[in-house]
Amino acid sequence: MLDRLMPPRRAPLFVLALASATILGALVFEHGLGYAPCVLCLEQRWPYYTALPVVLLALIVSREANLGRWPAWLMALAGGIFAVSAMLALRHMGVEWGWWDGPAGCSGSGVPASLDAFIQALDGATVVPCDTPAWTFLGLSLAGYNFMISLVLMAASFSPLYATWKERHTP
Repeated sequence: MLDRLMPPRRAPLFVLALASATILGALVFEHGLGYAPCVLCLEQRWPYYTALPVVLLALIVSREANLGRWPAWLMALAGGIFAVSAMLALRHMGVEWGWWDGPAGCSGSGVPASLDAFIQALDGATVVPCDTPAWTFLGLSLAGYNFMISLVLMAASFSPLYATWKERHTP
């Protein structure tokens, strides 16, 4: 079933396109529309920056016929990275919805130890709160959409490995 939804040979291209569009969208929100990202928003970008070269390598390697399961294993590595991305997005969603506290310097709950520390914190610092979504659509913030996109990317990334496993274990 999964291999019909996402053919294994198309998975690297699909993941590369969707992950690139997602990170590009985040950059458009930041630089084009002026939505300043919070600390947790920036943290959620790192899995994309890590996974994109892996997926690109898997795409290149998948064109070579004699490399066996390497593309599937590279895509599985990307799937693990997108699992981390989903967890980071879920963490941010929990902070936004008040399920748990965010980092002290992110939600304004951190109290400086002294007046000097407070003044230093104010100098040139613009703290973007993590517990207040800057933008929502249909009740979901950007962290919520990143969570859903990360799950799709994770599933698509694991599809070549699943197809390889299914091929080896089907009589």
